[in-house]
Amino acid sequence: MDNNFVSINEIEKQSKFTSQIRALIQGKGYRAFVITLGCQQNEADSEKIASMLKKMGYEITLDEREAHILIVNTCAIREHAEKRALSIIGRFKHYKAKNPDIIIGVCGCMSAQEHRINQLKHSYHYVDFTLGTGALHRLPELIFNSMNGAKRHFDIDEIKPKIAEGIEPLRQSDYKAWVSIMYGCDNFCTYCIVPYVRGRERSRKMEDILSEIKDLAGRGYKDITLLGQNVNSYGKDLKGTPTIADLLDEIAKIDGDFMIHLMTSHPKDASKQMIRALKENPHCANHFHLPLQSGSDEVLNRMNRRYTTERYLEIINGLRENSDDITLTTDIIVGFPGESEKDFEKTLDIIKKVRYDSIFTFIFSPRKGTPAYQMEDQIPEEIKHQRYERLCEVQNEISKEINEGYIGRTIRVLVDGKSKNNENVYTSRTEGNKIVHFECDKDYTGKFINVKITRTDTFALYGEII
Repeated sequence: MDNNFVSINEIEKQSKFTSQIRALIQGKGYRAFVITLGCQQNEADSEKIASMLKKMGYEITLDEREAHILIVNTCAIREHAEKRALSIIGRFKHYKAKNPDIIIGVCGCMSAQEHRINQLKHSYHYVDFTLGTGALHRLPELIFNSMNGAKRHFDIDEIKPKIAEGIEPLRQSDYKAWVSIMYGCDNFCTYCIVPYVRGRERSRKMEDILSEIKDLAGRGYKDITLLGQNVNSYGKDLKGTPTIADLLDEIAKIDGDFMIHLMTSHPKDASKQMIRALKENPHCANHFHLPLQSGSDEVLNRMNRRYTTERYLEIINGLRENSDDITLTTDIIVGFPGESEKDFEKTLDIIKKVRYDSIFTFIFSPRKGTPAYQMEDQIPEEIKHQRYERLCEVQNEISKEINEGYIGRTIRVLVDGKSKNNENVYTSRTEGNKIVHFECDKDYTGKFINVKITRTDTFALYGEII
């Protein structure tokens, strides 16, 4: 089990590299730029990357033009995400041409694929190193080696990842926080690249998670999201096999005015114990994101999702039992190989039956290295887009109707800050992640307030402070 964790010796080794780099650049005003693509887990990883860079002596900058080291934290969930990453990496070429001492590193999911590693190695000669998702703790070593003229580093073996504790994130917010509770995935859905680029499931020890949450609560953080590719399977690889329900029960004992979200859950592991813990924990937001992906059992089987629509609806009913006000959201993939019109209609039926507050809809994108990439009966792009539009039309009407039910209600929101379009308007979110706009002449960013809803539209609520 301890093979899942980085050894103390390795952590001390990286600490020495950090000290050596700090000594080399001290007083030189060196800056580091980190750009993040993809999911919340990547955002959490980037906060750790920024923290390590700051400890090395770099000042974090938002301007890539003034950076002495550039890190691209990539995503591989869709082809578009990889193309965007390559485009960003491509524009760094002229920085290196002007200053050969600039260091360019690529990490994240894209950099854990062998064909992309080879592409970066042979076609992007100005990239100094790639770093797998489970080896971020080695960043000081790779930067030190690059500074001292070492060979470029491209190591596919780093996708055998481990958990490194003790890296305090450089958080981008002082009231919202990501807390990773596990890494990797064992599900191997046929469309998904994640298990191949982030490795198998590894859970953090409960005491480490609780310590991090206690610290955040003590510092006044209001919104804490527990991250994992499948948080429902937390603890299966740990001694004593603690569960996500056990973790939530312990979090319930922590003092503080904060709410907990989960991202993301898999229906096959959504147990009655977990649902019970969600309802009993006063910190847990009355919101649950449960990816459906398809309303057709035949499609779900080809996706290797390992649940039926009947089982999925049982979970939804369990979540709604004694809690009709719960906000439900989901993910849907449109145009999976072999999806018939009848299959798609079944997805629409589930959406109408569940009545989600909102959905995240994705057009199927074949990922090289996954079983679905080579499946027969690929759906033509035109049909994919037609179904996407039909799906959005149905859901938008449902979202609009649900939002209209909030008119006249007073709800608690967490304020995110001023609107980009109007300095007198502030944006906030409910615990169900609904956007709420309101006018105010005082800045309540990072605080909970009560807002009475006066009007709504499909995607947001509008109100006034009570």
